[in-house]
Amino acid sequence: MPDESNVKTVVIGVGPEDGLGAQLCARFLRRGHHVFMAGRTGETLEALARTFGGKATTIATDATDESQVDALFDAVDAADGELKLAIYNVGNNRPGPIADMESRYFERSLDVGIYGAFLFGREAVRRLRRGARGGSPRKKGGGTLIFTGASASLRGRANYGAFNASKGAQRALAQAMAKEYATDGVHVSHVVIDGPIGGEKIKQGLPEYAERLGEAGMISIQGIVDAYEFLYDQPPNAWTFELDIRTSLEKW
Repeated sequence: MPDESNVKTVVIGVGPEDGLGAQLCARFLRRGHHVFMAGRTGETLEALARTFGGKATTIATDATDESQVDALFDAVDAADGELKLAIYNVGNNRPGPIADMESRYFERSLDVGIYGAFLFGREAVRRLRRGARGGSPRKKGGGTLIFTGASASLRGRANYGAFNASKGAQRALAQAMAKEYATDGVHVSHVVIDGPIGGEKIKQGLPEYAERLGEAGMISIQGIVDAYEFLYDQPPNAWTFELDIRTSLEKW
């Protein structure tokens, strides 16, 4: 594996240690990256940084606040190294029947799912594309931008109209960006998580449901992280836009 001590990664949507965002940070810290860990709770981020070790910078960030997202990327810019990986992992699974839904509830889903994705994606590509033209993306700028999607990105479901709308829009944004910035050396990918993730959110928040599913019925966090790492490592003449990940028990 090449020396990646001069590489910077930024992940937004980092929560508990046994969660996808945190484990993505842990994986790329182990690879020697300077990882910028962004989430809503500064104390959680700082505890993770102490646990994981490595070169980590924590920045409490609201993904839907333009000034905070700008400040996050300003901090990335100020550090030594080259940004090569940016991951938008902010969740917004907001259920509810449309007829009973307040407009602000629907708007909030769009804020997190698409507006935040736009803010983060825009700032990421502004930096990832620098110097990419005219040569190998890996040698002259370029890098990878990954959005965390869901099965809701692909199909509507009763009682999840707000979530479907936001995740479907996010997927369309990612696909547009993939086509718009590929020639600038930016690899934009979208990962469909098709099913419950076997992490703290479900195990502690919905323990009976988690027990009913069992480990075989929940998607392995490390398996998902493996997929993100695979996308990051792809050469520019063999890029994947979309991966979907599920357990062998998922009905699809």
